[in-house]
Amino acid sequence: MTSHGRARSVTIKDVAHLAKVSPKTVSNVVNGYVHVSPVTRKRVQRAIQELDFRPNRSARNLRRGSTGIIGVIVPDLHMSYFAELSHQLLMAAEEHGRTLLIEQTLGDWRREEAVIDHLGDRFVDGVVVTPLAPHGSAFTGRAGMGFVFIGERPSGCSADYVGIDNVAASREAVTHLVDRGRRRIAAIGLQPEPCGGTPLQRHTGYREALAATGLPVDTRLEKETVRYHLHDGARAMRSLLDGPCPPDAVFCFNDALALGALRALHQRGLRVPDDVAVMGFDDFEATEFSTPSLSSVASDKAAMARGAVRLLLERIDSPERPAREILLGHTLRIRESTVGGFS
Repeated sequence: MTSHGRARSVTIKDVAHLAKVSPKTVSNVVNGYVHVSPVTRKRVQRAIQELDFRPNRSARNLRRGSTGIIGVIVPDLHMSYFAELSHQLLMAAEEHGRTLLIEQTLGDWRREEAVIDHLGDRFVDGVVVTPLAPHGSAFTGRAGMGFVFIGERPSGCSADYVGIDNVAASREAVTHLVDRGRRRIAAIGLQPEPCGGTPLQRHTGYREALAATGLPVDTRLEKETVRYHLHDGARAMRSLLDGPCPPDAVFCFNDALALGALRALHQRGLRVPDDVAVMGFDDFEATEFSTPSLSSVASDKAAMARGAVRLLLERIDSPERPAREILLGHTLRIRESTVGGFS
C-alpha cells in the first residue's frame, strides 16, 4: 500500500522476484519472444497471473519508438474467410503485445490506396494486407511502412509474403473430382482479364488437372463472377445448369461460391453429389455444417497469421532486410458434397 492507502501498481520487478528470474526474462515473456524455455515461461506466466500484472503497453511502445499498432487490410469482413483470418491475426498480434486496426477495401484498389494513405506512415508500425485483386501501385514508394501480404502478392512490389501454392491445391481438388468419376467439371470464380493473383492461379490449377487427366477444356463450363459471395455462386450455378452441357461437378474458387452453388442445385431438385459434386476452397467454419457438408481446400489460418505477424515485426526491426516468403501446406477436407454419405 502507498502512504495514501492506495494499492501500489505491480511492476515487472515484482513479477521477476516472485518467478525468480530477471526482469529481462519477464519482458521477453510479455513480448512473446520465443527464446524462453517452456518451464521458465510457465513460471513467469503463473507469477503474472498471481500478481495480476498488467504491462504498460503504451509506455513500452514509446520506449521502443513504435505505436504498438498493426494495420490489417482485408477485402471484405462479410466474407467468412477474411473474418476468420482477421481473428487469427488478432490472436497472433496479442501474443506480441500488439493491437490491430482493421480496415476493409471491398476489393476496390482505389479504396485500398485510400486506406493506406489514411493509416499513414507514422500511425501504424506496419500493415498486413490480404487483397483480392492486388495492384502494386498502392504499395510502392512507401519506404516508411512495412508490408506483409497474405494470399496475394502485388506485381512489381517486393515484400514479405505468406500463402499456399494455389495452383497445386486447385489441381489436387479437381483431380479428386476426376477420381470420383466426374467428366464435365465446371469452374466458378474466374475474374475478367487482366486480373491475376489467386483467381488466375486457381484457374491454372483447374486447367492443369484437366490436362493431366486427359479431359478437354470446355470454356462453356468456366464461369466468371463479379465477387466471391454466396449469390455470385448461386447465379453462376444456375447459368451452368441452363447451358448446353450441364456439369456433373463444379470446382468453386472459394467456399461462399460453393455454398451458393449448393443452394442453386437444391432449388433445381438436383442431388449433391449424386447428380453434381461440389468442391470449395478455403474451408471456413460453415463448410462442415452445410447440408451436405462441403468438401474444401484447407489452409492453416492460425499458422498463416502467426507467420505474417512474425515477418512484419522482423520487418519493423530490420527495414532493409531482403523480402521473405513463407509457403504453407494445404489439405483437402473431403466431405459429403463430393463423396456422399448424407442421409
